Order: sequence, then structure tokens, then C-alpha cells
Amino acid sequence: MSEPKIENMTLEDLMGDRFGRYSKSIIQERALPDIRDGLKPVQRRILFAMNKDGNTYDKGFRKSAKSVGNVMGNFHPHGDSSIYEALVRMSQDWKLRDPLIEMHGNNGSMDGDPPAAMRYTEARLSKIAGLMLKDIDKDTVDMTLNFDDTEKEPTVLPARIPNLLVNGATGISAGYATEIPTHNLGELIDALIYLLGHPTASLDKLMEFVPGPDFPTGGIIQGKEGIKKAYETGRGRIVVRAKTSIETLRGGRQQINITEIPYEVNKAQLVKRINDLRLAKKVEGIAEARDETDRSGLRIAIELKRGANAKGILNYLLKNTDLQINYNFNMVAIDNQRPMRVGLKHILTSYLSFQKEIIMRRTRFDLNKAQKRLHIVEGLIKALSMLDQVIQTIRASKNRADAKQNLIESLGFDDPQAEAIVTMQLYRLTNTDVTALEDEQKRLNDRIAEYQLILSDEKELAKVLRQEMRTIKKEFATPRRTEIQSKVQKLEIDTKVTVAKEDVVVLVSKAGYIKRSSLRSFKASNVEENGLREDDYPLLIQETSTLAHLFMFTNLGHLIYRPVHELTDVRWKDVGEHISQTIGLAMGEEIIKAMIFDRLDMPGTLLMGTSDGQVKQTEFKEYQPGSRYKSTATVYMKLKGDDAQVVNVMYYEPKDTAQSLLAISHEGYAVRFDVAEVPIAGVRTTGVRAINLHDDDRMVDLQLVDGDQHLAMVTQRGAFKEMAVADIKLGARARRGELVLHRLKKLPHKLVDFLPYDADYQGAVEIITDRPLFQDVLITDHHLGTAHSNGTFVIDTESQGIPVKLRIKPQLTETATSEQLDLTDSIS
Repeated sequence: MSEPKIENMTLEDLMGDRFGRYSKSIIQERALPDIRDGLKPVQRRILFAMNKDGNTYDKGFRKSAKSVGNVMGNFHPHGDSSIYEALVRMSQDWKLRDPLIEMHGNNGSMDGDPPAAMRYTEARLSKIAGLMLKDIDKDTVDMTLNFDDTEKEPTVLPARIPNLLVNGATGISAGYATEIPTHNLGELIDALIYLLGHPTASLDKLMEFVPGPDFPTGGIIQGKEGIKKAYETGRGRIVVRAKTSIETLRGGRQQINITEIPYEVNKAQLVKRINDLRLAKKVEGIAEARDETDRSGLRIAIELKRGANAKGILNYLLKNTDLQINYNFNMVAIDNQRPMRVGLKHILTSYLSFQKEIIMRRTRFDLNKAQKRLHIVEGLIKALSMLDQVIQTIRASKNRADAKQNLIESLGFDDPQAEAIVTMQLYRLTNTDVTALEDEQKRLNDRIAEYQLILSDEKELAKVLRQEMRTIKKEFATPRRTEIQSKVQKLEIDTKVTVAKEDVVVLVSKAGYIKRSSLRSFKASNVEENGLREDDYPLLIQETSTLAHLFMFTNLGHLIYRPVHELTDVRWKDVGEHISQTIGLAMGEEIIKAMIFDRLDMPGTLLMGTSDGQVKQTEFKEYQPGSRYKSTATVYMKLKGDDAQVVNVMYYEPKDTAQSLLAISHEGYAVRFDVAEVPIAGVRTTGVRAINLHDDDRMVDLQLVDGDQHLAMVTQRGAFKEMAVADIKLGARARRGELVLHRLKKLPHKLVDFLPYDADYQGAVEIITDRPLFQDVLITDHHLGTAHSNGTFVIDTESQGIPVKLRIKPQLTETATSEQLDLTDSIS
């Protein structure tokens, strides 16, 4: 008994070797198509087995189960489900441009329905599949033994059509994947004929014949650059969209009709997705989406509500459903037993080379057969010319074998000729047969000369190939189904399409809570019952629309954007969501200003000031929200020092009245200058100097004012003061400025905040302390002071806290207007 052979191998080497073998097997034997016939092994075996079995287009249909069993038993020792799946796919005219199998029964659908079981369906080869197998019996391809060495199967089919590009391929294997789209047969043949005569043809020239893929489901391809890149390198991306039209119905309503959808998109899921978007109110204006496909063709109808924006809804659906998809080329095929990523010219050149080889092998086979037949015919003619001697020799022989031997030895025939003579029937001894044999001899000589010319002359070979391809085009070519557009259309979605317009009330609080409530909920509640904590208060309460845009500015120079329709919709009494649920605020960071805009293309600018005395002006359109606005804040102001903070942000559009900027420091220095002195700068800049501060001073606020307005001020000691804006001279920016407070040696007043108001304003202002407590101050209770006064005390700092903010007194009623609801820093 021999000792068992044990090998010592590292796990790394063992795994590498075994996985390498496995990878090679699935790459070559399962997942990737051959560049010559465009088939995977299972597809090739199905076609070969059905052809061998006589299951062709000109015969009746046979049960699919019989074909599957035949393939599985003789050529493909794997599960019947994978064989049947491949058989079915080759019959689906929405997957293949020119199906290779004809099937009776349920072979699936564009809705993703599975086919009926193979015991119910019937199949046969299609007429064009006959071209894939044409001349296979003429030794045109190499044959190899099957898995149990009982039969032979082809390593490749003759493939008289460029099937790899006509029907495309898709597959995934170890380390490789392939995605080759379908193409138009007529266009490919035109390109092949041109390439046959111009082997150095450029890709641009070939693309004049093959402008791009031609999907069985039609549709529209956008992006010629992507096609060219794919044809050049084997990789590229194109956009494929549905073919749509907008129809006007009775009553002025409109309907979007879809007659072609992108390749390999599931129609039922597409319709469901559109209805899901409608039910989830992601898109407004769709009344119903239904599948109206019937025997006359595909049709999806999207019925719209009266007054709906059909073009806008279509753009939204193209962007958010599979009405438009990205198709990624990855043209990988087996070339010379190796997987390669190939371009258009490589595929066409390889196919032409293969077809030349097929014609050469077929011609050699036909030549050999003709020469053998000619030899026999010559022997028969010779025998008929000496018929008496032949008959005498045969009659004198003992048996058939002896007769053959005597013919060879006495009359000079060779073995094949002698065999033909002894098996010849008596009726062929007539004069008519002699004439027929002589005619056949002439035909054979002509054919042999033709075959020899093809084999010896490259031009003659090309001529034969060209003629055969033209014949194929004439019989099988069909018009292009897919339209090609050179540029990818950019889809712009109008917010009005995706959001139902609704009047709402928006609240933003000092602590960072935001919400929107319906007008009904707002009016049914007490305005002060807004759900906020006792130590929190609103920065903004404003009636607006769900189509508006909310901008929130923090003291550290960050801008947080939210479309109003995306705000949490809650009852007015509920607190809403905190900004930190989506965007975290840094330590000490808080929202200082919230503004609502109807549009994102407002013509004005944003003015902003910082505590270190800087001012900046930037065009509003520069602050367009990015794609990550939901989770990331953007920088609207770059701060210089670690202690610097933004003190105010204002939206500015020049008015009829002359406006200027007023900056006042904590120590009470004020500078008023023209807005035009602030240059328009970019987003990530620090701006220019507004006021020249002492080292221990800071700017408390920056406001837009005009010369006819008054100012309300509050100090840290609780003093309230009013003065005329005109008392502060209009000068240049970046100056120290003039004092607007009287300097005291003991417990001097320091300005906390100020705001401008119109001279005829009769309402109240509100002082907020650090506790916070709210103190109302009526404007009419105080008279205008001068720059040398400190006003009158209105806050007891020991019992009420130190003032930190001055704002208008909100005039909130159940019938509040949007102007009354907006808690801005100015009174008008």
C-alpha cells in the first residue's frame, strides 16, 4: 500500500491558487462573453443543442423543458434554473435587440413578472439565431469534448452577425464585470463594411456609422461625449431617459404620456414610484399615474391636476424616478482567452478577423469536399467510357471486395473511385447520366477555382465577406429605436412643483428652536403659548409661504439654510425641532438673526458687522444653498480674532430715501457713513473697517439708518435714551467717531444695544435682560436727548438683570399681519 501524498503549503499560497482557479473558471466559463460571438458558455450551449436537435425557426415549437434537459444532460452540468433563465432572457425582446429564441407562453414582462415554468412554455431558435450557427457543420469552429467526453461542443459559434454589440451583455465575475449595451445591426454592418476596406479608420469615422447604442426599449440617449469615451476606452457614462409627450385633455388639464422607458427599467416599479411620490406629497399636481400598456405598445399616463406645471413635474420625475437613468458602459469580453476591456474598434476588428477565419475554414471545407467529389465524378466518367471492361471485371469477381480490388489493379481506379463504381445503380449506365456527370464535373471545376481564389486572394475573401454582410443587412436590419442627443440636459426643479403652497407661521427662537405651524393652528392659540422655555424667546415670528426660504445667521459667522416647507410642521403650542438635531452649534454659538426670503435670486446685498469693528457687503445671490445644506452650515463671514463675533446681519436694497450705516461701540462712540463706502466682497472675507475702536472697546451693533429717523438706546445700567440720527454727522468709515453718551468717572454708562425708528412711531420697544426678563418702554414716554445725555433709568438691574438686547415690542394679535409678526431690529 502506497503512502498518502501530503504536501506542505502555506494557507496564503493555497488560497491564492484555489481562488485563482475558481476565478479563471467563472470568468471564462460563466460570466463573461466571448468577443467573437458575444455569448457566454450557457447561451452558446443552448443555441448549439437546440440547433443540433433540429429545434429551428422553420420547425414547430418544442417544450422548453426538453431543450433545458438536453442542454443540461449533454453540455451544461449545472442547475436547470440557470439554463432556463438564460433561455428565457434570449427570448425577451425588451432585453435583446434581436432575440435569438422565439417562445410561446409567458416569458416574463417589463414589469418584472417571472416567466412560466419551463414545463408550460415552448421555444425554438429564431431566424436570426440561424445566422449564429450557420456553417457550423463545415468545420468553421473548433470543437471540444463535453464534460463527460461523450459528445463534442463548439468553443465558439460562427456568429455571422456581430452579436456582442447587437444584443449586448451583462455579467459579474471575480474581479471583473461587464456591461455592454445593445446596438443596431444595420449600423454595425455598415461600420464593418467600411472598416473592411479602411483598416486604419478612426473612431470618429466609425461613429458616423454607429452613433451609439440602440436599446430594444427605445428611449433617448443624452451625452455624445460619454458614448465616445466608452467606444474609446471601454468605459463611459450616458444618460438614458424616457420618451415623453404632454397632451392637453378636456377642461384644460394636461397629461404626461410615456411611450418608451429606459433600458432594463421595471415598468411596474416605475409607475409605483410615481404614485408613491404623489401620495407622499413629494410632488404637487399629479392626479393619477396609471399603466395603459396594451397590445399596441407601451404607454404610461400621468394625469395632472388643473393648472399644474406639466414641464416642471416632468423634470422632477426625470430626476427622482427611473424615467431617467445613468447607463455605465463597461465593455469587458474574453479576447484570446483573457478578459479585456475593449473599445468599439477593437470589437469590430476582432469580429472581422474572426469572420475572415470562418470563411477561410468554410472555404477549405467546401474545397476539400468538392475535390473529393470531383475525383469520384472523374472515376465515374472514366468507368462509363469503358463500361464493358468494368462490367466484365465486376462479373468475373467473387464478391464486392474482390470487385473493388480488381477494378483498382486491372483498370487503374483508386479506392474511392472503385467504391463509387461498385455501389453505382444500374440506371446510371444511361447516356443521360454521362451528360449529367460531365455537367457536374464542370460545375465542380468552376467551384474549386472559386474556392482556391478566395483562399489565395485577400481581396476576394473580403469581397465574399462584404457581400454576405450586405445580404444579412438587407434581410434582418431594422430602423433605429433609440434617439441620440449630443448634450445632457440639466434638470432644474421648480420648488412650486414639489411643494404645495400653504400659508404658515414660522418661528425661530434665541435658543435655536425652529418650527412652522399652519395659520389655523396659530390663530386658534394664544400667541404667547408658543411652546418655548421660560428662558427662551422668539427671534422671528413671521407669516410666510411654504415656498419661501429661511436664512439663520449665527454670531460665529455661520449661515444655516432651510426651505420653509422642510421645517417641522407642528402645532403652535409645540416646541418644534432644535437646530442641533441636524446641524451642531459650537460652544457659545447662537443664532442672532433669522430672515425669510421669497426667492433665492433676490437682487440686494447682505450687510454684516462684527464686534471688532468690521463691516462687509456681499451680494445675496452669493449665498445659494449647497447640496449639503441639511447637515452643514456655510460660512457667511470670516472672523479675524478669536473673540470677534457677528453683531448684526441686514438685507439691503437701495431705497428712495438716502440710507447710511451707523456703527456704535460699547464705550459710546458712533460713526455714520454711506453704504457705498463698503465695497462688495466675496463670501469668505473679513470685510473692511467700520469703526476705529480702542483696544478694550467693541462694536455693539451696526444698523441701516436715514437722517429723518430717531435712535433708541439702552445701557448696561438700565438707562434708556432717545436721540435724532441727524445729530450724528455723516462722515467716513474707519473713524473713531463721536460720543453719544455722557462720560462719567464713576460707574460710566456703556451702550448695550440700539435701534432706529421712524420719527412718527408711537409704539413701544422691549428691553431684554440676561435673566431673561422683558421690559416694555413706550416711545412717547421719553423725549429726545442730546449726545451729552445718558437718558433715564427704566430697568432695575439688581431685581431685573442687566440689559442685553433692545428690540421692537411685538404687536401680536390673532389677525396679525406678516409685518407685525416680523421681529426685526428696526421700528417702522
